[in-house]
Amino acid sequence: MGVIGFFLAIGRLFLFVLIVLIFFCLLILISLFYKNEEKKLERGILLRRFSIRLLHPILGSKITVYGKEPIKPGLIVSNHRSYFDPMVILKNMLASPIGKKEVKSWPLIGSVTKTTGVIFVNRESKTSRGETLKEISEVLENGFSIFNTPEGTTHIKPTTIDFKRGSFILAAQLGVPVMPVAIDYKNLDDAWIGDDTFVPHFLRCFSKWKTEIKVSYLNPIVSDNADELISLSKNQIDHELIRFRKDWNLID
Repeated sequence: MGVIGFFLAIGRLFLFVLIVLIFFCLLILISLFYKNEEKKLERGILLRRFSIRLLHPILGSKITVYGKEPIKPGLIVSNHRSYFDPMVILKNMLASPIGKKEVKSWPLIGSVTKTTGVIFVNRESKTSRGETLKEISEVLENGFSIFNTPEGTTHIKPTTIDFKRGSFILAAQLGVPVMPVAIDYKNLDDAWIGDDTFVPHFLRCFSKWKTEIKVSYLNPIVSDNADELISLSKNQIDHELIRFRKDWNLID
């Protein structure tokens, strides 16, 4: 990271924190004026979408989109590269993401994400997973979408790793469509993996003038068989990930 890149990243981090702070203050106002929990959640999700749209030009995102974003509620599933994935995929959609419990404890970000409908889960706890499935069911039944990264962890492998079955089982039971999404970054260092922490990764990732990203919205799948939902989703996403890397000459 050069000197110019460092100061660019510091400036972007400052603006990122400022926007999150303003966002958080607005959410507090929403909490004061909206007593209805459903209305409060809806306003929070709308405000989150507006903030995400504001952040992309500041952070230098260059997003190439394939396919059509889903307009009906369902289970949106994608491969997982970074904490930045939901900001790309949900740029124009209203959905409640599922996040790992560690994010809940992050200063400021944890509070904001919880207030805007993020569902947190401890993937190692059977009790937590059961509670999460109940929350997912309620969100879907109220007409909102759910966003999940069923791999459960970030990585830079060229295709997906094993999907966890929980959300697919519920989608099969409720008869809601599963909507696969593939996402990847041209610079593999943009992936957030291992013991990397937020601020160092942010500075490294956004010290570039632009961050090139591809995202593909794939064909919705409806089935009462969770294994079929997993298999079809995984195959569609893997096919796109390979195509992305070939386009970028990252694989032969």
